[in-house]
Amino acid sequence: MRLLLLFFLLTGLTAPTLHAQSTPPDTTRGRYHRPLFSQVKVRRNVEFARVTGLLGQTQPLYLDFYEPSGDTVRRRPLVLLAHEGAFVTGTRDDVVMTELCTRLARLGYTAASIDYRLLFFPFDSVGIGRAAIRATQDMRAAVRFFRHDAATARKFRVDARYIFVGGSSAGAFMALQTAYLDKAAEVPAYLNLAALGGLEGSGGNAGYSSRPRGVINLCGALARAEWLQAGDAPLLSIHGTRDGIVPYQRGLIGGPLPAQVVAGSAVLRRRAQAVGVPNVLRPLRGAGHVPYSFEPTYIDSVYVPMRDFLRPLLGAGAPGPLLAAALNPRRTAVATAALLPRRVQLMAVAPADSVGAAPPENLPPVATSTEEAAVDAPE
Repeated sequence: MRLLLLFFLLTGLTAPTLHAQSTPPDTTRGRYHRPLFSQVKVRRNVEFARVTGLLGQTQPLYLDFYEPSGDTVRRRPLVLLAHEGAFVTGTRDDVVMTELCTRLARLGYTAASIDYRLLFFPFDSVGIGRAAIRATQDMRAAVRFFRHDAATARKFRVDARYIFVGGSSAGAFMALQTAYLDKAAEVPAYLNLAALGGLEGSGGNAGYSSRPRGVINLCGALARAEWLQAGDAPLLSIHGTRDGIVPYQRGLIGGPLPAQVVAGSAVLRRRAQAVGVPNVLRPLRGAGHVPYSFEPTYIDSVYVPMRDFLRPLLGAGAPGPLLAAALNPRRTAVATAALLPRRVQLMAVAPADSVGAAPPENLPPVATSTEEAAVDAPE
């Protein structure tokens, strides 16, 4: 016992700290599945990195951090999200990102909507490829920022073991590359990765891992499906089957630039299945690119699969219907409509530090297993 006490004193650890690190998040009483919190606190303009901008200038990067108001849990899982905009436009107050962050925080998660470096020159496929690498470095810097905080000040009370990344369109490209583009040799030589700062970039907090626990891909793609390897992070993809901007299958992207072939969500699904990576594909039948950005009816078709994909990855409790089917490919899943019939309006996020919850009658219903089992539907 004395030796154990001496170990704690020398390492600066206590028995409760070790216990907290080894115990998975408590998912009982509906936490991370039901909206238990009526208010969400938002910390705006949090600087998470300083990077080199397109013209060589020092550029600060900011995020908005969402957490359940009044929450007493000491370490919470985090979902990092990045907006769409073709690496040219968009901000962290994107209405879809703020909606998803708010809903996740009401479940008990922490969430962050991040800015990243935009614009590229020359306006060609090489330019946009380099922009995608820079943006991915920025997302990795955000992951490292929170891991550093979790190991030091604990200002944000994030559980460093459970950091998820996701995004829409360009933001989804970033999230996919953060998880699966993990070898410098995989980057085409013409992008000159070394000149860009390598895979991790120079956004600070070197030495901390940028590896995510899971990936949320909303209408994104990868340049090479082969980047996804056995042992990689689990994947959720949500994608319109008639997407004319980012292909649902394998196809061309980049017009009017010289087009590049990319692997869309359906191809990534097959690759993940082939190498044994747990994954879920939620096809939005007949939908085009980022339909949730134009029609609020689609928000539940993004939020519900996200909720039920994330919770089983917290390490406790039985898997939800979505991931359970993905983990057992021999099971025949029930194919249902991807679009829930209930119209849900986006909530306006107030400029104050706290945002109120939507009235209870406007909340999405807790879906049954029949509503959520559309994971192995034909692609």
